[in-house]
Amino acid sequence: MGHHSSSVIEYFEGIEGIPNIKRNYNPATWMLEVTSESSEAKLGVDFALLYKQSTLFETNKEKVSRMSSPPPGSRDLHFTTEFSQNGWGQFKACLWKQHLSYWRSPGYNLMRLLHTFASALIFGLLFWDQGQKINDQQNLFNMFGSMYIGVIFLGINNCSSVLQYVATERTVMYRERFAGMYSTWSFSFAQVAVEIPYLFAQALVFTAITYPMIGYYSSATKAFWFFYAIFTSLMYFNYLGMLLVSLTPNFMFAAIFQSVFYANYNLFAGFLIPRPRIPKWWIWLYYLTPTSWSLNGLLTSQYGDIHKELTVFGETETVAGFLKSYFGFDHDQLGLVAAVLIAFPLAFASLFAYFMGRFNFQRR
Repeated sequence: MGHHSSSVIEYFEGIEGIPNIKRNYNPATWMLEVTSESSEAKLGVDFALLYKQSTLFETNKEKVSRMSSPPPGSRDLHFTTEFSQNGWGQFKACLWKQHLSYWRSPGYNLMRLLHTFASALIFGLLFWDQGQKINDQQNLFNMFGSMYIGVIFLGINNCSSVLQYVATERTVMYRERFAGMYSTWSFSFAQVAVEIPYLFAQALVFTAITYPMIGYYSSATKAFWFFYAIFTSLMYFNYLGMLLVSLTPNFMFAAIFQSVFYANYNLFAGFLIPRPRIPKWWIWLYYLTPTSWSLNGLLTSQYGDIHKELTVFGETETVAGFLKSYFGFDHDQLGLVAAVLIAFPLAFASLFAYFMGRFNFQRR
């Protein structure tokens, strides 16, 4: 090639009829232009044949032959590690790459933030100042319904929108992994980590708008629990979408499998059928459903310590007592709920990283 492609330029400019390269012109572009089929037809030459008949071809052929034979006493090339960087270095490089990619993808990130903002306003207006007006079981059901809709609505949007983006990034990963740039673990955990600030922003926007508009209790602890439940819910929905991409050849198959999870996340969330009323042979599925723990955390943290009396099906009972008897929610178990809520996204993220390296859907 020569310095700044000087050898290439010198060779082609030496052919009669080839125009000289313009100043500051890209040598690669110029070479493609002057060797095109139309240029060959115009000049009446065969560039491939012309090269084979040149002294440059003979010189290069001799160099290749000489360099193909290792010198006496030499050993095969060997690297002590598979990658030039250690795992932490690979992760940082992948994370920086993903950061730039996300920053330049407003169609994905800005739209989900706008969707969250619009949804928060709608929910806030629909349930305006109803958070503390709990006088009977219907008032409590309304608040539970607002939480249920919020988790499902935001979660499904996030899970659906992440599919195509991660599927595209996986295609790039296949090529760069083959080149030995980084491991699939580094790529996968960087993909998981780069989502966190955006999910945090979504949860913050939703909490900052809906919490005061609905009129929940003015308690920093209760507000934090609300934010935490929304944040972890968005995480496990996003990581579920990423996991499905890692298990399927393309995002269309992943979208089909999503419907199975959406049905389960609705039916066994504890809203349509409360936990005490789920048949014993299906209760295990309730505990394996992340949305059931999200709704448990949201409702229990907000009302599980409220001992205000309310009318329940014609009888008088405290709010906390009704939550425990009807929904099976206990305020003393909030610590367990918090642990399970963070365990789901961690499990989905780990499975995503594992299957990204385990399965290869390239067709070549």
